[in-house]
Amino acid sequence: MNEKKELNIILMGPPAAGKGTQSERIVGKYHVPHISTGDMFRAAIAAKTPLGVKASEYINAGKLVPDEVTIGLVEERLSQDDCKKGFLLDGFPRTIPQAEALDALLAKMGRRITHVILLEADDKVLTSRIVARRVCPKCGASYNLETKKPKVEGVCDNCGSTLIQRKDDTAEAFKVRLDSYAKQTYPIAEHYRKQGVLSRIDALQDIGSVFSDIEKALEA
Repeated sequence: MNEKKELNIILMGPPAAGKGTQSERIVGKYHVPHISTGDMFRAAIAAKTPLGVKASEYINAGKLVPDEVTIGLVEERLSQDDCKKGFLLDGFPRTIPQAEALDALLAKMGRRITHVILLEADDKVLTSRIVARRVCPKCGASYNLETKKPKVEGVCDNCGSTLIQRKDDTAEAFKVRLDSYAKQTYPIAEHYRKQGVLSRIDALQDIGSVFSDIEKALEA
């Protein structure tokens, strides 16, 4: 890879499409910081920055953090030294107004999004994946009753704790998340397609094949 080539990446896709797994691989190969909104909020709140304090007020009141606060936090994060050669945004932008605000922010910084990776997968397959997911409440290990079973049924391989199904891993709860993605976030794909930076990737391939397709998109 050309060292001078800036990789400013957005990774998007429906819940359970494998964004976390592919994020790790992208960061491992291309050495760009992985920026998730959750991590960004937690860091700013812990550091008690003015925007972090503002964000915590909304979160503690059970309200959504307004776009202007989120964009402010993104600007602070992208201005840090480790983002000079690029970054990987995960979980942001989530809406068209956020995407437009991000475009404006990057233009102000003399930068732009270079690649948008869209992981695509059939809703029915994703739902069956989620319903079969079990997690360890103690160590956080994740299993799947269809594709990644624990050695002993219902027991974590790592620490021996009893596995649980998360409340939002039911078919009903997952449908709400899929619907929200389809209405709010998926339209962003068209926004970036018009900019010529969108790559669509079949997320239902094996993990290695998905990453191979991502590599081709990033290095094209």
